[in-house]
Amino acid sequence: MQTVNIICMKWGTKYHANYVNTLFSMVKRHLTLPFRFICLTDDSRHLRPEIEHFPIPKLDIPNGPERGWDKLVTFSAPLYDLHGQALFLDLDVVIIDNIDCFFEHDAEFPIIKDWVKKDVTGNSSVYRFTIGKHPEILENFRSNHQTIRQQVRNEQEYLSQFVANTGHLSYWPETWCKSFKYNCIHKGLNAWFKVPKKPQDCKIVVFHGNPNPPDAIFGKSGKWYRKVLPTPWVADHWQ
Repeated sequence: MQTVNIICMKWGTKYHANYVNTLFSMVKRHLTLPFRFICLTDDSRHLRPEIEHFPIPKLDIPNGPERGWDKLVTFSAPLYDLHGQALFLDLDVVIIDNIDCFFEHDAEFPIIKDWVKKDVTGNSSVYRFTIGKHPEILENFRSNHQTIRQQVRNEQEYLSQFVANTGHLSYWPETWCKSFKYNCIHKGLNAWFKVPKKPQDCKIVVFHGNPNPPDAIFGKSGKWYRKVLPTPWVADHWQ
């Protein structure tokens, strides 16, 4: 059976190594396929020994944009010694069920359909691609980054639009990836009395913005206007 790749990225000080280690643990529990777990990072201290780590490839752009655009270097060709199918995962996702299906799903470039955007925009917390097969994504950004950054807000808008224009963009089945913010936290006054719900038939819960998984466990929303009760099911999986 061919080995698959799980890729994540950690830069700066926003996320401690524990986020990477926890993600590895969740993948190990919920992926039965043989896999390599790779972290592209500027600081490999305190990572578990089972985690492969490499420096984040350079965007090679003068006065480069904010670091979120660094995700585009996953499309470098070559990307170290990596080959085959890769599933990119943000560090602040919570895996709650088996994820073999993300590699078995028949699609060229699947991504999460953004929960708010009405256009082609995907959420790049979870996307799959063939390593080295899409270097034009990065090459086009390097050549046209100033114009691109005037047209779109972030890398996931650019990535979605570029891949959609090639005809290869598709979306994961709707139930597989859910937003903690939009799909789990109850609306209005219910948020004060009901624990955020665990989504049915979901594989990965995405924590974008606030709260992050550790805060959700303790009931800290990160926003004064958003109430989040302590959420035990997140604690059950975030380990």
